[in-house]
Amino acid sequence: MDKTNSDDIHVKPLDTKTPDNKSSYAALVNEGFRAGQRIAKISVITLISIGIAELLMGYVSGSVVATADGIDSMSDAMISFIVLIGLRFATRPADRKFQFGYHKVESFAAMVASIGMIAIGVFIAYHSYEGFIHPREIEHPLLTMIVLGIAGGISLHRAFQMRSIAHKYNLLSLKTDAKNSIKDGSASILGFLSVLIATQFGFLQADAIGGMIIAGFIFSVAYVSLKQSSLILVDAWYNPASAGYMKKIVEQKFEGDAIVRSVKLRQTGIISRAEIHLDMDGDKSLNEVEIMLLNTEKLIKSKMPSMDVVLVIPHAKRIVTKNKR
Repeated sequence: MDKTNSDDIHVKPLDTKTPDNKSSYAALVNEGFRAGQRIAKISVITLISIGIAELLMGYVSGSVVATADGIDSMSDAMISFIVLIGLRFATRPADRKFQFGYHKVESFAAMVASIGMIAIGVFIAYHSYEGFIHPREIEHPLLTMIVLGIAGGISLHRAFQMRSIAHKYNLLSLKTDAKNSIKDGSASILGFLSVLIATQFGFLQADAIGGMIIAGFIFSVAYVSLKQSSLILVDAWYNPASAGYMKKIVEQKFEGDAIVRSVKLRQTGIISRAEIHLDMDGDKSLNEVEIMLLNTEKLIKSKMPSMDVVLVIPHAKRIVTKNKR
């Protein structure tokens, strides 16, 4: 049987849990956006509540780290809201103006959230520096530690829920929000320890140092998220493993009848696109070439369902093959 028959591809996905056709993967993408929106809504409400409680406690107790953590929680609520808006836009279908869809809005939301984190980090760092130069004794330390401890527990629980959804559906903006939420929960625990040291060991500067460390957490998360989202928005995606894998399976499929000249990849938020250039025998008929192109597209999509679009471009070239029976 001719190995270029268009019906000869019956390849299962590498992961049995991954959809094996475009329609089911599209359903998974929409499911991911809906799940992301739900957890983002919960995140906004939770973070605003935590932020208000910590700001009030910081005002009553005079704790720099409680105030810093409250500001951080409120900023995280704003970031979750931005992510929610981005996920809503990303579900819109392609139209005349955005002919490739709105998926990159999700990456843009992650970038805006990262910029917001940097601004908040600068404010907290400055406020903490002032507290370090002019330390104050913390009032109601036990109540302050209780509020920070409860806030940290709630934030971490919600953050790991968000992280699970983000990794399941590969949502960049939600991954950013999850990292930010883990940072927020860790910051609350750090605030708890800072107040404990400041009040029980008499080292008042520990309160301000905790605020500075929180600012450092913010800067580190913002840097990673800003770098990743910016690269996606300018179509920079360095993934030699994926390109090499595509080249290998295509050339194994056609056993010398086609050689992969190059593979170009492009990520548009949750989905990806591939452009594969093939060197083929120039003596092949148009029908044979078309069948090979269709088979290549089917093969890539069956092995890598996240590839929403696979463009295969043929190039005429003399291919030297071994004699076959």
